[in-house]
Amino acid sequence: MRRANAPAILLAGLFLFAGIFCIGILRLFAAGVPLIILGILTPQSLLIADQWEKAVVLRLGRLKAIRGPGWFLIVPFIDRVAVIIDQRIQTTEINAEQALTKDTVPVGVDAIVFWQVHDAERAALEITDYMRAIQRVAQTSLRETIGASLLSTLLAERRAADERLKEVIGKKTAEWGVSCLSVEIRDVAIPVGLQDAMSRQAQAEREKEARIILGSAEAAVAEQFLAAARTYAGEPAALQLRAMNIIYETTKERGATILMPTAMVDAMNPAVAAALNLASGTK
Repeated sequence: MRRANAPAILLAGLFLFAGIFCIGILRLFAAGVPLIILGILTPQSLLIADQWEKAVVLRLGRLKAIRGPGWFLIVPFIDRVAVIIDQRIQTTEINAEQALTKDTVPVGVDAIVFWQVHDAERAALEITDYMRAIQRVAQTSLRETIGASLLSTLLAERRAADERLKEVIGKKTAEWGVSCLSVEIRDVAIPVGLQDAMSRQAQAEREKEARIILGSAEAAVAEQFLAAARTYAGEPAALQLRAMNIIYETTKERGATILMPTAMVDAMNPAVAAALNLASGTK
C-alpha cells in the first residue's frame, strides 16, 4: 500500500489551490479555510491498497474494518492502518541441521514451505508476527517429522514426508488465518562416513543379485545340457550332425588350420561307424 498516493496528492493540491485562491483573490475566508484544511487532510484520509493487499483499520484502538483492494477512506487522527497483509503465496526456507532420525542417524534437511494468508483479520489480531511464527513452527515440525521417521523412509518416501509436514504445519497455522499450501524437502544430507557405508551396502546388494541371477542362468543352462545329452544318447545321428556343424562353424575363420583324428572323421560317417562297431563286436 502506498500511503502518499498520486491521486490523493493531486486532489489535495487542487483543494489547497482553491483555498488559497478563495482567500487571496476572492477574500472568501469562510470558503478558503475549509478547503485548505481539506487539502491538508486528504493525503492522510484517502489511501490505496494494491490488488493483493488487505489493510487492517483500527478506530481508537479497536478493529474498524478490513479494507482493500482499491481506494478507501479513513478518518484522520481517529482511524489508523495497523498493518498491511500481503495475500499472495509466499515461501519460507527452513533447515534442520544435525537432527536425529528415529534410528538415531544425524541428518541435515532443507525444505521450502509455501503458504498464504486467507484471513487477514486473524493474521493481524491473533499473533504478533505471523511470518516469524510460521518459520518457527515449520522448523519445529520439520525436526519432529525427522525424529519420527527412519532414515531409509525419509530417503525413499520423500513425498509422504512432504504431505505429513504440510498437514502438521497447516493445523498449527490455521488458527492464525494462514494456509499451508505445500512443503517440499529439497535435500537430505547424511554424514560422509554413513554415505560410504550405504554405498558399500548397495554395492554388496547388487553383487548379491548378480550372483543369484548368474546361478539361475547356470542352472538353466545345465538343464538344457542335460536335455541335449539325453537327446544325443538316444539319437547318435544327431550327435554326429552336431559335431559336423561345430567343424563347419570353426572353418569359417580364414587362415584356420584344423587337425582332426581319423577316428573322428570315420565317426562322422554312419555307415563306417556301424561297420566298425560290428567289427568290434565280432572280435
